[in-house]
Amino acid sequence: MKPDDVLERRLRAAILLARVDQDRLVLSDAVLGAAIAGRTPLSAGERAALAASPLTIRRFRQLVLDGVTAWRSSAGMLRAADSGAALTELVTDDGHWTLHFLAGQVILQLHAQAPFARQLLVEQPLLRVIDGAGAVVMLGRLDSDGECESAWPFAVAPAQHFQQAGAVFAVEALPA
Repeated sequence: MKPDDVLERRLRAAILLARVDQDRLVLSDAVLGAAIAGRTPLSAGERAALAASPLTIRRFRQLVLDGVTAWRSSAGMLRAADSGAALTELVTDDGHWTLHFLAGQVILQLHAQAPFARQLLVEQPLLRVIDGAGAVVMLGRLDSDGECESAWPFAVAPAQHFQQAGAVFAVEALPA
């Protein structure tokens, strides 16, 4: 580790411990949670406010450590041009989920490195995959391997279906 890296790490730790006169939480838990979960990035103003408030930085850190900001949804899109080949998979933009299409089946796979993977495997929420038109592609719970499988519900092939439905999809946790 370089001396500059050590110094930077110490400065960051000092900032977390610092007390600033009239410091207050400048961002709500909802805003911080959305940023942690990757749903909504912080704007330049929100990043500046976070950097200027050690109290808010500590709250942000605590939310990360507590896992309070549970995952709620991930979105993705059909990116490949139609080459005539069958669509075999789609991946969400955050890289945490893959939809596999095999022989009339659709399989939702949670990637093991997703920050919320352990939580979802323990809690077993009901998951729904929807297309851009709002049609349900699949509904189910993850098995112990982090997968959920169901029959492909549409008459047309996956590539054609997603193209007709806006070329987007979302994986969502439904409320209990």
